[in-house]
Amino acid sequence: MAASSTTTGFGVQVAYSAATFTRKRVHRRKISPQAGHALEILGHAIEYLSDEFVHAGGSFSAHDGQVEAVQLLMRINRQIYLDCPEIPTLGERCRSWLHLRAV
Repeated sequence: MAASSTTTGFGVQVAYSAATFTRKRVHRRKISPQAGHALEILGHAIEYLSDEFVHAGGSFSAHDGQVEAVQLLMRINRQIYLDCPEIPTLGERCRSWLHLRAV
């Protein structure tokens, strides 16, 4: 999947972990207003630091402070999102309802 930064127009490659591809279903999540606000702020901070890094002509290094900061913000962002409860699919809700009715 490719995206572009809103301020630079440079393409940004999105990397997915192997765990993303092994899950059978991706559930939507119910994001509270507080979590949504935190995700929005983190997203802006990640974009800002990434844009600054690109404008400065930085090279990717595992020990670069800016790269580490972006990775830290991305981990926090992911954790906030994953802490939000999953919304059951329509099929799961129907199966649950039918199971309860059969008992």
